[in-house]
Amino acid sequence: MNKTKFPVEFHFLSPCSLSSRRSLKGFILIVFKREKRAFKRLNIVFCTDNYLLNLNRQFLQHDFFTDILSFPLSEKTLPLDAEIYISVDRVSENAKNMHVSFKEELHRVIFHGVLHFCGYKDKSPRDIKKMRLTEGKYLNLYFKSLRING
Repeated sequence: MNKTKFPVEFHFLSPCSLSSRRSLKGFILIVFKREKRAFKRLNIVFCTDNYLLNLNRQFLQHDFFTDILSFPLSEKTLPLDAEIYISVDRVSENAKNMHVSFKEELHRVIFHGVLHFCGYKDKSPRDIKKMRLTEGKYLNLYFKSLRING
């Protein structure tokens, strides 16, 4: 039997507690559909601060830690083929600093990366506000769907 790969895949270069993976993969597809972004494939890689710092230096010439880097691999006019790299270390630190659970912050960062591919920006105060509101909307919908279906 030929087993097809799901178009959203998780890869762990660093240990990371991520429950309800199948539900999350399906919900990410829902976000792309709601945001009207044609979608082909997304790889989400969980890594360390140092791994992400090296990518940040190599590809963006930025010499600082970050929680997420998003790389589109396809042309803007084609269905999205992309990779997201998430520092588990940064997510953990940010969760502590913002007094939220690791689970909540991890999902916020995942949705943040997905929303970048849907055209959301986070450079100006206005863009940041819109991004945060949309992240919150999808976080609430996702966790609500888990309670209903779980």
